[in-house]
Amino acid sequence: MKDADYHELIDTLFISIEEALDVCEVDIDYESAGGIMTLTMLNHTKIILNKQPPLQQLWVATTFNGHHFNYTNDLWIEERTDVEFLAFFDEAISKQAGQPVKLNLRG
Repeated sequence: MKDADYHELIDTLFISIEEALDVCEVDIDYESAGGIMTLTMLNHTKIILNKQPPLQQLWVATTFNGHHFNYTNDLWIEERTDVEFLAFFDEAISKQAGQPVKLNLRG
């Protein structure tokens, strides 16, 4: 994949996450700058997403673990578990926020 395509994919994903958080019933703050998005839950824990351009990956750090996603067949897939990002993300946020979160993101 070309670098420009990689950046466009991640930027589009970050924008869709921001838009979903803006209408989410659970209060989750976010900040995005320099290829890093930080989500802060009411319990003050954080989830950090960041671009990894040299590897063309999306990295996600939660309180519980770190995850590396590769773009494969039009989906972001976690390299160790083969879990798809959109399914993973709602579950990770819900676990960390301590309440159900459904962002309804689309791939």
